[in-house]
Amino acid sequence: MSSADSRTPLTRPDGTPVRILAVDDESSLTELLSMAMRYEGWQVSTAGSGAEAVKAAREVRPDAIVLDMMLPDFDGLEVMRRVRAESPEVPVIFLTAKDAVEDRIGGLTAGGDDYVTKPFSLEELIARLRALLRRTGAALTKSDSTLVVGDLTLDEDSHEVTRAGVEIQLTATEFELLRYLMRNPRRVLSKAQILDRVWNYDFGGQANVVELYISYLRKKIDNGHPPMIHTMRGAGYVLRPAV
Repeated sequence: MSSADSRTPLTRPDGTPVRILAVDDESSLTELLSMAMRYEGWQVSTAGSGAEAVKAAREVRPDAIVLDMMLPDFDGLEVMRRVRAESPEVPVIFLTAKDAVEDRIGGLTAGGDDYVTKPFSLEELIARLRALLRRTGAALTKSDSTLVVGDLTLDEDSHEVTRAGVEIQLTATEFELLRYLMRNPRRVLSKAQILDRVWNYDFGGQANVVELYISYLRKKIDNGHPPMIHTMRGAGYVLRPAV
């Protein structure tokens, strides 16, 4: 894996950050893991026991779990069994002691996806996690040319736009407006900001053109779907994933 490859951002298929659950009873280790994973742009939850891990997995629905084999209450295999009773597809990387060959064999035989022996390098663990997330389909490489918000995708190179897999035909101006909204998801954009970015001129009594094109976009993007484009009265417009 090249260094450029390893730095390409990963996201969940809906464009939101990858969620990782790191489980180890050594708090200093989970802090290091959290730091390294947040640097990747991922959301990290931690747990220090088997019971905490099962509870956290139920609450956050992680895309992958980094799981120490030895925990103070019950072992990693039992954690995996309980978690997968509710989330059968969640991938697991086990952390095992260097000399515990039986742990590694047991973890993989029981359905673990990979293992890393302690002590390990953070770079190696992150690389294995990235590979695992891509392999299982839990995360996608975020292309520089593709914007994703919820089930809406926009390819800046091909100018293709789809929602829930169905292609949407946009005019050039509609495309530029949607691109600006999708580059700023969940952020309220004023009419003046939109005019300046999409039409390239300052606000000067032309707010109606923004309202007009927002209505055009709504008819194409939100038609037959839960709405994604919202009006914030007195403030502007915001695009966010449909609930």
